[in-house]
Amino acid sequence: MKPAIIISANTGSLAVVRALGTMGVPVVIMYYDDAHDFAHVSKYVVERIKVPHPEEAETAFIDRVVEYATHHGGGLLIPTADDSVSAVAKYKELLQQHYIVACPEERIAEQFIDKKHTYVLAERVGVPYPRTLVPTSVEEVERFGSEIDYPVLLKPSHSHLFHASFHHKLLLIENREALLFQYRRIAEAGLGIMIQELIPGNDTHGVNYNCYFWDGEPLVEFTSAKLRHAPPRFGYPCAVVSRHVPEVVEHGRALLRGMNYYGYANIEFKQDPRNGVYKLMEVNGRHNNSSLLAVRCGINFPWLQYQHLVEGELPRPQESRDGIYWLDPYRDISYWIKYYRQEQYTVSELIRPYFKPHIFATWDIKDPKPTSLRVTIMLKQTTISRGRKLLRLSRRLFRRSKKILLRTKA
Repeated sequence: MKPAIIISANTGSLAVVRALGTMGVPVVIMYYDDAHDFAHVSKYVVERIKVPHPEEAETAFIDRVVEYATHHGGGLLIPTADDSVSAVAKYKELLQQHYIVACPEERIAEQFIDKKHTYVLAERVGVPYPRTLVPTSVEEVERFGSEIDYPVLLKPSHSHLFHASFHHKLLLIENREALLFQYRRIAEAGLGIMIQELIPGNDTHGVNYNCYFWDGEPLVEFTSAKLRHAPPRFGYPCAVVSRHVPEVVEHGRALLRGMNYYGYANIEFKQDPRNGVYKLMEVNGRHNNSSLLAVRCGINFPWLQYQHLVEGELPRPQESRDGIYWLDPYRDISYWIKYYRQEQYTVSELIRPYFKPHIFATWDIKDPKPTSLRVTIMLKQTTISRGRKLLRLSRRLFRRSKKILLRTKA
């Protein structure tokens, strides 16, 4: 069998590794982020290659990917993170001379990577979305800030670039002063930003639409409902359940047709409790973190993608099971402990999914190494974070002690 070359080694990457590895596909991983990568130690990976970061050294990254084609040219190249999708889409014409590339070209990818274009698309095809303003200057922010209702969200145009700089998906803004301060701070970093209406409601209002789309038609579809994020409301999913949500299907299809998309996509919606309307949050042109949920429910999207692009077998509609849970217990439990009073989650709500049919984000007794490495990384990051807090505290105490000492001498 031809190999699958997975670019990136995060949670979503691990899902693809296992989905293909269990079907007998030789899996190669190109990884580049030691602070977050762990999928490359999976038992299903036959070769691991450290490559330059696609965002920090794009040209060197592409050169390394092309160079590797001498070993596994003709394999299926699957980018599984926004930064790798962006680079692969940009250089697809070059890369497809050496690989089968599971990624659309840049003109299509830019419509979901740059969120400004995503909402323009939604407007054009008639898909509801939160009211969104795209300021181009501080003066516009000042004007918008006087016209809008708070709280609002400051949402990045390019999520992966924003997260790399500010370690958040977005920012919740409570007033005009905070809006101006944060906009200036983000603008100084050279990042695009949007001001977006906050859709009320907790994490249970979120929905995923997953689809393998080809020649303008949905071939295989799967929907799921979110239960919890970490951190709550604005973080990454840590508890998701398979559920048929027909209300978002036509919206998802309209968006994919509107951008002439092809391949696998994941689209996120949130139901507005004020009117019951599902509104677009974002489009992801890659396998998402909870991809193993569809696999557990009977739809193996990475394998369908491989069969189609490598073996020429067009996917057919498939049935899926409802009521199966995808769980990321490390983030789920830790953030529940931190936020349970604020979000009003009960202990029974937290643990109930763990006693239902489920699949874990990373833990698998047959493939334990990724979980071990992930826990090690998390512990190291926690230690570093607490060390920095202690250092800041000691500096404040030192300055305070110094002031008291000077006053005493005076």
